[in-house]
Amino acid sequence: MNEAEDQDEATAVGAPWAEREAQRLVEAAIFAAAEPIEEAALAELIGPGVDLSALLDRLVEDYRGRGVEPIRVAGKWLFRTAIDLAPRLSRDVAEPRRLGRAALETLAIIAYHQPVTRAEIEQIRGVAMSKGTLDLLLEAGWVRMRGRRRTPGRPITWGVTDDFLVHFGLETVRDLPGLEELKAAGLLEGQIPAGFRMPLPIEGEALGPDEDPLDAADPALFSPEGETDAGD
Repeated sequence: MNEAEDQDEATAVGAPWAEREAQRLVEAAIFAAAEPIEEAALAELIGPGVDLSALLDRLVEDYRGRGVEPIRVAGKWLFRTAIDLAPRLSRDVAEPRRLGRAALETLAIIAYHQPVTRAEIEQIRGVAMSKGTLDLLLEAGWVRMRGRRRTPGRPITWGVTDDFLVHFGLETVRDLPGLEELKAAGLLEGQIPAGFRMPLPIEGEALGPDEDPLDAADPALFSPEGETDAGD
């Protein structure tokens, strides 16, 4: 067998593998997309030389009869629950509670600045915190009371929970997006002050040197929003 024939055979053997890898890539892209993804984006992802239409047809066939299925809507692709299973699941799926802007900002401040007090949250946001904001985040299971700051009034310190890390796919709070990642995602706009640095939150359950632990009788454990009664 000459060199040209060797090359032809390698190409023939490699082509199916390339298509399988392309199908896996497309499958992952559809699954990971927060919103339905356009075919043009999928085509750009796998590059030339692969029949995207045939690939998507095979993907649909592979998922036929399974619990989820890829579907095409207005030229875009997404995964959805199989139609025949949807009625059985709808009564068991809790409607997620949407957080308003104030709650999201408060959550972000706690995540990046923990341990942080209510007064410090208000100082960073520049506005007073509405009553119920912390209760909402507590109900969602994303924040917790860490302890009390060793300052006059002994205000409660706040941090995020393991449920927060799981929900956002973080191993620790140190994995939160940094300055460059936030800028690349379009979440930081305008002129960034010179020398600006992202805060480095304390991770884990251990209290900081300026925190005291809460005891079982601490009134804040029974009325989080009433923590101001302790002087915060």
